[in-house]
Amino acid sequence: MKQELLDQIRDIVGEGNFSTKIADLYVYGFDASIHHRNADVIVRPTYTEQVSRILKLANENKIAVLARGGGTGLCGSAVPLEGGIVMDMTRMNEIKEMRVEDLYCIVGPGVVYDKLNEALAPYKFFFPPTPGSGEACTIGGMVATNASGMRAIKYGATRDYVLGLEVVLANGEVTRVGTKTIKNSSGYQLERLFVGSEGTLGVITEITLKIAPKPKKSAMAVAAFDSLEKAGKCVSAIIAKPLIPSAIELMDKICIKAVNKTMHVGFPDCEALCLIEVDGEPKVVEDEVKEVHQICKEVGAVSVEFSTDPKQMNKWTAGRKAVLPALSRYGPEFVSVSLADDMSVPISKIPETVVAFQKIAERNHVVVGTYGHAADGNLHTKMLLDPLSPESWKNGEKAVAEIFDAVIAVGGTVSGEHGVGISKAPYMQKERAQALKSMEIIKKALDPNDILNPGKLGEWKGSIIRYLRYPCEMK
Repeated sequence: MKQELLDQIRDIVGEGNFSTKIADLYVYGFDASIHHRNADVIVRPTYTEQVSRILKLANENKIAVLARGGGTGLCGSAVPLEGGIVMDMTRMNEIKEMRVEDLYCIVGPGVVYDKLNEALAPYKFFFPPTPGSGEACTIGGMVATNASGMRAIKYGATRDYVLGLEVVLANGEVTRVGTKTIKNSSGYQLERLFVGSEGTLGVITEITLKIAPKPKKSAMAVAAFDSLEKAGKCVSAIIAKPLIPSAIELMDKICIKAVNKTMHVGFPDCEALCLIEVDGEPKVVEDEVKEVHQICKEVGAVSVEFSTDPKQMNKWTAGRKAVLPALSRYGPEFVSVSLADDMSVPISKIPETVVAFQKIAERNHVVVGTYGHAADGNLHTKMLLDPLSPESWKNGEKAVAEIFDAVIAVGGTVSGEHGVGISKAPYMQKERAQALKSMEIIKKALDPNDILNPGKLGEWKGSIIRYLRYPCEMK
């Protein structure tokens, strides 16, 4: 990038919010995915006008711009493929309004998820989507990827809570979409268009969120099974009861072994388990605990342990959340990598899908840990590879393609909550082939110079085993 342009960018944000240091460029080239690419400059805007001026300048000079939150994404959405400007949004972190009487709050994109819920807690309200990286991820990043987590089955995903947005378009124009009202049926629902767009349509600078009352009581069960298929059948049996729990988390034996080894949680030594959470009014929780126990036994659980102790439930939940890092200690030669890690299938298809994953792993000589938010059909498969072995990566990519083919075949989707970015782009293109043209038209209308997070989603071409953060040369 020319020095003249760098000087103009520095003038917009100030010296303290600007960097071209190689160490900063390197660090900001990562998110939590397998990919890496350096930008040309890092900026940290603190208010909307700065974002607007930067985008206007970038658009005039056709410079790529990538808006970044906490960098917790697992798909490469926040990796600057074409260099340019990385816009760190974390300094726009003000909680501007909390209107519990109107069921909404207004926040900056840099507000951290857990910090927002800490602020809402004294009012006995919360923002429910519960992403696994809640201690670090930002609300702006959640909106950009339509993030959610273990409680989506009962409470929904981020899109279900976005009432309105302030967005800066590619040409620097500041626009507001949506409302502050719970109900809204006027015109196109443009606020929902930007949710899940991964920064390819505009930069989000303010968010109006619906909030919900916190449940009065909760309970959790750990149900152990002698087969992964039975654990999958337990999930669909609970939903078909009908019973809508606040969460059902599934873990296979590989995940259980890794978590017990690293976290000392004491999960049962079994082929698979389900962590089942119910919440609500105390009497409702009591009744649903009995129903869950009965269903687990009918499906074939070898043991079921319940708790209403918050410390015990938090310990179990922490064990489940630790699956991703714990898997890297499954064996000395392995690293846990995010490849096919975020698919969703119809709930009734979970048993056959998880069995298919096991067969695919065996056939391609890779180790796959299967877990996820099974209550809403959202499964994760973490692949264990030797990151220095080209053959291991090739086996992994072949397994990924087969896994996503299996997901699409049962009517599933390649991403339930993490977004698409790079890692799922070819498979999203296959799944959404009939919609790609419409996506291209919308992108062209809002970003004709293709400066906003270019190269992602429908624009990615070829193998995903590129721009790796690991020192491995692929041929």
